[in-house]
Amino acid sequence: MGVITDHLDLWGEALWGTIVLFLGGGIIALVLGLIVGAARVSPVPIARAVGGVYVNWIRNTPLTLVMFFFAFCLPILLGERVNSLLLAVIALGLYTATYVAEALRAGINTVPVGQAEAARAIGLNFGQVMRYVVLPQATRSVVPPMMSVLIALMKNTTVAAGFSVVNLGTIRAALSERGESALVVLLWVMVLFVVLVLLLAWVQRVLENKWRIAR
Repeated sequence: MGVITDHLDLWGEALWGTIVLFLGGGIIALVLGLIVGAARVSPVPIARAVGGVYVNWIRNTPLTLVMFFFAFCLPILLGERVNSLLLAVIALGLYTATYVAEALRAGINTVPVGQAEAARAIGLNFGQVMRYVVLPQATRSVVPPMMSVLIALMKNTTVAAGFSVVNLGTIRAALSERGESALVVLLWVMVLFVVLVLLLAWVQRVLENKWRIAR
């Protein structure tokens, strides 16, 4: 325990960095993923094409390259220095949004087509059909894959450690400079990630039980 209690300042900063990366990236991913997921099932061909290009392009690009672009290329294009934490949050959000969009698209496809057609027959537009008919039903089937995406996002936050963003992925190097065993530090990092993932798993069970009762 001395590895933690003797260096609470570093652990607190690293844990806070991981939480900021996760929450910031998660919010961007959920909002953008909802928009892209809706575009992927839109009756408008251009919307489907744009959504498909975005998903296939970003999802098939390694996260490290996406992070590299935001960390080094984007500041050059903008001609000014940008906060590295903010850039990492945006990179994680844009990357994870592709998986959110595909999880939503899969959930939307579980809703019988006849229900959407019936909604359109009574005069609802596409946005209203999605909001009042499709998404409320798709949400139940989307919870497990969506939580898997968020768990992956939590673990992907460590990629930002390679781009000078303080998080749990950087704590080993910092504590090694203070003479602590790298192996012990990594074991504690693993424990913290297990705790965070178990917390997300608990949230998943709560949401599943809530919507199972609502059904």
